[in-house]
Amino acid sequence: MEWAIIGTWRMSLEGVEKASKKLKKGIKAEDAVIDAVVAIENNKAFTSVGYGGLPNKEGKVQLDAGYMNGDTGLFGAVGCLEGIKNPIKVAKQLSYEKYNNFLVGQGAYDYAIKNGFKTRNNETKESLLKYQEKLKEKNDELQSYNGHDTVCFVAKDKDGQLVCATSTSGLFMKENGRIGDSPIVGSGYYVDSFIGGATATGLGEDIIKSVLSYELVKRLETGMNPMLAAQKTIDDMSNKLKEKQGYVNNMSIICLDKNGNYGVGTNIKFAFTYASDEKKAATYIVEPKYGTCIFREAGTADYDVD
Repeated sequence: MEWAIIGTWRMSLEGVEKASKKLKKGIKAEDAVIDAVVAIENNKAFTSVGYGGLPNKEGKVQLDAGYMNGDTGLFGAVGCLEGIKNPIKVAKQLSYEKYNNFLVGQGAYDYAIKNGFKTRNNETKESLLKYQEKLKEKNDELQSYNGHDTVCFVAKDKDGQLVCATSTSGLFMKENGRIGDSPIVGSGYYVDSFIGGATATGLGEDIIKSVLSYELVKRLETGMNPMLAAQKTIDDMSNKLKEKQGYVNNMSIICLDKNGNYGVGTNIKFAFTYASDEKKAATYIVEPKYGTCIFREAGTADYDVD
């Protein structure tokens, strides 16, 4: 197919629709995918990304983002970034640097200001209220947010360029300074235009241990069907984690091969969005059952999956 884009969770549909219009016109994937992420970062209705993101234990909204270009192998990433409107734009700018491609905290903020990126207080009344309510609870156990968390995209343009991008506010009530998989190359995302690209969402620590996105792209390199490769990656890594630590947390992964065919793997009920020159933008549900995954277009009965 000429072009394609896939995103994580229902919230990614807005981004997929915006990026699709650009990809259809022949605009490069490296630009279209940024527009997709920015649309989600700017929408305060999505409480795990950008504006309105969920705070950490100290009440701070610290954002992570990652970007990689499959033509060049260039990547950029930010972690624990506060007060900047669109972390993904900073991540992309960092990909052009010869060194210092991954900046965190104050260093990431200083770089963003120096390069003219817009500031914003990403805390909202809604996110503050959720934080205050959480402080009243006695359960201190952290888990990936119940619903959407990291927004991830993989896009292919008409020239065959593959690009991936991620953005998140991370675990709700995480420790100050904690960084998950989303900005880490190989774990949260990986792409090679000659092979394919993948991005992951879920509990970051488990995804990092698995180097999940790179593992999937390695399978694509063998010529494996993207759908089979994605689910096999999740199954294999889940089994390894269970064997080593006795349990596995939520993990889901999306991918495109070099031709724009998509694949999805998950160990939970999961929503993703997809569009191409052959399919209009739509939201789908995938659910692991009977040793495989059941796919269908999202319906009203799937209110439990964001």
